[in-house]
Amino acid sequence: MPSLTKKMKKTGTAFRTLGTLAATAALTLPLSGCSGLDTTAPSAVRAQAATDVRAARFGTADCREVKCIALTFDAGPSEHSARLLDILKEKRVPATFFLLGKRHIERYPELVRRMADEGHEVASHTWDHKILTRLRPEEIREELERPNQEIARLTGQSPTLMRPPQGRTDDTVHEICRELGLAEVLWSVTAKDYTTTDPDLITRRVLAQASRDGIILLHDIYDGTVPAVPGIIDALKERGYVFVTVPQLLAPGKAEPGKVYR
Repeated sequence: MPSLTKKMKKTGTAFRTLGTLAATAALTLPLSGCSGLDTTAPSAVRAQAATDVRAARFGTADCREVKCIALTFDAGPSEHSARLLDILKEKRVPATFFLLGKRHIERYPELVRRMADEGHEVASHTWDHKILTRLRPEEIREELERPNQEIARLTGQSPTLMRPPQGRTDDTVHEICRELGLAEVLWSVTAKDYTTTDPDLITRRVLAQASRDGIILLHDIYDGTVPAVPGIIDALKERGYVFVTVPQLLAPGKAEPGKVYR
């Protein structure tokens, strides 16, 4: 995906009009796998952990016992994020936000604070959405350090999770993440919400792929995504799912810096 444009309406258009190859790369990684990429499933983390389960802000959920799923949102905050936070608060659902720095954290600092204050996990999606595997080590480090610094300044806590743009990562990225105390989080469910403004289609795509320990990838920068969220939540709750943040999905285990989770 290219750098995001200055206006958020243009942002959604820019993401939707990406070349076919870029879109395909972002989708095929989580669905068909990436040769040589060693990822860890949430169930494996829990199995290796001790017995204590951290209490969630929205209630305690032991994902060893109940059917958990995680909502994650990339590339915000945006003008849609306040409405999304209202929905999540009303339905008492925590989410994990992988935030962009340039033109997003910079433009909506009050939403970053609100995400943290309302119990959501605030994480990094890099500073300027550059493909990390194409950068020199010092450039990778800058892409990861800058959003961490801004998020820490706004919330008082530095992120421990990051999501690489398009899911593209390699050994160099792993090593720098390890140095910076960051674990990488990919996804197992994608709605391709950059290809449509139809909330019903987005909902159907998520529901068709959802399974226990799923990590759902959505983007709160697109017009159709936030309107789809209430239906996604209600339908998955009816199926017996409990919504958790990514750290809660791994509990009582914990994400380790430099490792990749999916």
